[in-house]
Amino acid sequence: MAMRKRQLWFLIPLVLFLIIIALFYTRLGKDTTVVTNTLLNRALPSFSLPSLGNPSQMITQAQLPKQPFLLNVWASWCATCKIEHPFLLQMSKAGVPIVGVNYKDETKDALDYLNTHEDPFILNVQDKEGSFGIDLGLTGVPESFVVDGKGNVRQHILGEINEERYNKQVLPCMTALREQAADDKIREVCQ
Repeated sequence: MAMRKRQLWFLIPLVLFLIIIALFYTRLGKDTTVVTNTLLNRALPSFSLPSLGNPSQMITQAQLPKQPFLLNVWASWCATCKIEHPFLLQMSKAGVPIVGVNYKDETKDALDYLNTHEDPFILNVQDKEGSFGIDLGLTGVPESFVVDGKGNVRQHILGEINEERYNKQVLPCMTALREQAADDKIREVCQ
């Protein structure tokens, strides 16, 4: 009887371990990006942040483009931001207006990075304390938001924007916004 009890105590943790491994295995390869952003289809949060290039100049939402644009949250210390940067330059050169939010970064490091790797941003603000990031509902960097010409957030993109994500997500949304499609069409392509 004592031998059977010992076997049982050995089997219980083993079975639990195997169940956990099976659960992890079934999740492999599945898209786990689940984001509920309460900003979607709402106004971009109000802000007054210093310009990255001129900290004495405060920038507010009043200075944002009056056309659809991409708001990109980035940092010089962010490895994925460095991977994303060349594609942001490509987008910028193709005429996509991009507003940068430099997140929890040292001014010198951010400026050095842009001077070395080129600057894709039409405006770039500093969010040194991360308060605007909190208002945006950031989960990390990089993250981007497609904002319409009225200042409403229409799309939230987690992580790096590359050519595939741009063509599948960002471009259809920005095109619908530029063409002033019906609101239900915009919601469909921008989700």
